[in-house]
Parts: sequence; C-alpha cells; structure tokens
Amino acid sequence: MGVFELRIEQQGEPSLVPPAEETPTGLYYLSNLDQNIAVIVQTVYCFRAADDGGACDVLRESLAKVLVHYYPLAGRLAISDDGKLVVDCTGDGAVFVEAEADCAMADIGDVTDPDPSVLGRLVYSVPGAKNILEMPLLAAQVTKFKCGGFVLGLAINHCMFDGVGAMQFVNSWGETARGLPLSLPPALDRAVLRARDPPQVDFPHHEFTQITDDDDDDDGEDEEDPLLHRSFRFTPASIARLKAAVGALEEGRRACTTFEALAGFVWSARTRALGMRPSRRSKLLFAVDGRPRFSPPLPAGYFGNAIVLTSAACPAGELASSLPRAVRLVRGAAAAVTDVYMRSAVDYFEATRARPSLASTLLITAWSRLPFRAADFGWGSPAACGPAALPEKEVALFLSCGEEGGGGVRVLLGLPPAAMAEFQRLVEEVTAA
Repeated sequence: MGVFELRIEQQGEPSLVPPAEETPTGLYYLSNLDQNIAVIVQTVYCFRAADDGGACDVLRESLAKVLVHYYPLAGRLAISDDGKLVVDCTGDGAVFVEAEADCAMADIGDVTDPDPSVLGRLVYSVPGAKNILEMPLLAAQVTKFKCGGFVLGLAINHCMFDGVGAMQFVNSWGETARGLPLSLPPALDRAVLRARDPPQVDFPHHEFTQITDDDDDDDGEDEEDPLLHRSFRFTPASIARLKAAVGALEEGRRACTTFEALAGFVWSARTRALGMRPSRRSKLLFAVDGRPRFSPPLPAGYFGNAIVLTSAACPAGELASSLPRAVRLVRGAAAAVTDVYMRSAVDYFEATRARPSLASTLLITAWSRLPFRAADFGWGSPAACGPAALPEKEVALFLSCGEEGGGGVRVLLGLPPAAMAEFQRLVEEVTAA
C-alpha cells in the first residue's frame, strides 16, 4: 500500500466544540494510574453508509451534548503544584475538523493492517505542538469520501481513560447521536484511587525495574535496523493448537486462556527471533483491568484509567525454548494483580514518580476484547476500525479479527527484518497447520 497517497481535497479549519450546557470549572484530579500514560491514542472508525451531508452536523451536535457528561474532556492538561498532571476544566471544548478525501473509502486499504502515512491523514494532529500540554484531550476529524462513506478519526489522550473507558465514551457519544439516554453514565470521581498517606509499598513492582547487563554488546537488537511491521492472524483453530500444546505439557493445571497462550507464544517467539543471549533476562509487561479486582470494585462507568501494569521476567534461553514456561509466567503475573497489589502500585508512584522501564522488554497491549464494532452513531456498526498508528518497537498490539473475519486475534508488531523473518517462520509453524 506504500504507492497509495491519500490526498485531502478540502479540510476545514479546526473548530472547538464546547459542552452544550454549562459544566463545572476548576481543577480535575487525575489518579496515579493516569500519570504515566499521557500519550495520544489515534483510532479510526469507517462507516459505509451513504452520507447525505448531515454526518458532520450529527457528530458535532451530539459531541457537544455528550461532553456535558464527560466535561473534563473539554478542558486542558495542566501541571499541579506538586508536579502532577491535572485537567483544568476550562470548558474550551474538543477540537472538531471536517475533511474531504479525493478517493473512495475502499482505496485506503485494510484498516486492520494500518499504514500510518494513510490513516494518519484521517486523524487531526495539532501542528507545531511542542508537548502534551499543547494538545487537546480530544480531537475528532470526520473525513468524507467520494463513495459517500466517511471515517471518524479520534485522537484521545490516554491519561483521560483506558481502552474500556474510551469505548464507554464512544458508545455514549453514539447513544447521544441516536437520541438515546446514556446506558452507562460516567463515574467521574477519581479520588477512589488516591494514594494512601503515607504511601504503603508492599510489593517490589518489577514493572519499573530496568534490566541491566554488564555485557550490552549484543542484546539481540540493533538500534540502526529499520523496523518492519507486520500483522499475523491467529484463527480460533490455531489458538486452540497453542492451548493444546501448553496443556499437553501442563497436566493437572487449568486450561490457559487465549490471552495467556498468545502472550506466552509472542513473548517466547519474539525473544527467539531477536537472538537474545540465553543468559540475558527478557521482561514482559501487560496491563490488567483492575475494575473488578479492586475491593470494593470500582463503580460502573468509572471514567479514568483502571489498568495496572504487571510483569514477568525470565532468562532468554529458558523463555525461547519453553512455551509452557512462558505461559506459566504470564498466568502468574496476571494472578498477582490483587487489590493490595494495585493499591501498592498507586502508592509506589506516589513515593517514587517512577516510569516503567522498557529495556529488554515486550509490552503487550490487548485491544482484542474492546467492543470497537459496537460504536453506532446512527449508521450502524463501523465497517472497519482500529488504530491509526503502528506500535513502537517494544510493543505488540492484540486486535480482534471480528466475527466477519472468522474470529480470532490479529497480532501487530515491529521487528528488524531478519528477526521478523524468523518470527514469521515461528508463527507459521502454528498457523499453517
């Protein structure tokens, strides 16, 4: 798809969409779980429904209405006196942009295998923004195509919510566009996740620990190698084969979940493909939804990040040679996330202001269970949806193939070309059977 260049024929000036009614002002608290992920997440939703010219009006007007409920999104990021991120609830509004493309929507290609040079044109970026404080918390771009379809591109600051919360917002926006009341109003109070005073750190929190090695000459990665991004589809049948391979060697233990099997395989295969020295430790990071794990559970509709990072680490030699070993480590890392662990993680940041280390690390971001296709603004479910950007070199993204795609999970990641060839070979051993 590299030969295709998406041209925007007409792009209106960005406008601000404030809440439709007066909303509270002042500083809005962001919890410690919000502090380390102030990055812009870009997604696109493609709708085939013929546009009669009213889509932009419907989306703009309903955005103003839903922002009454989600009013912090209409504010701007600021730094508090103690050096943390807060939201200044100015009511300025979200950024809204109208655009027209010079092609049919089908010409942009397979959205599930994103080309940022194409999809990036469908999401608004603030020109000249020097840092996250100069970017809106929410920007929406509606791009109309010659075929009558249109794409809604969203750029949302991750510090405002995690994937679950983001989908709750998008679904609420869709309900508002269809004239319906919110089925799940947001619970705005993030004080339930305040750190204890004084902080009580009861666990070591290895997710923040940097893996070091006296001999860094060959860690399996060459900083000068370009990244080659590819996506791999794991069908329900290939996932079942992975689970069976683990189960056959793990008699007497409960069957592993889809996430455990895939995460263990990707971690092991990536480590092997990179050719890491057997003695070098490799770390895995992934997020666990804490909503049901807090005691008491967080309120329904919690508006904010409720994900907690957990980690596992293992010498590369052990990891590359044993899928069951990798799966056991994934399972153990997930099981470690309890109420006391999560409260300790909140307090750890309070005491240290540390950031997770990505040295010799794979970070798995699982979007495969997020209900992207449930977004309905009045034109039915999107024909396609997904991220507009490629993952960084340390990140593997899990995406749903959808029922129309036969189910399963698509894994998107980037590796140096030689490592990607080996990773693909290892994947094909599982998926080609």
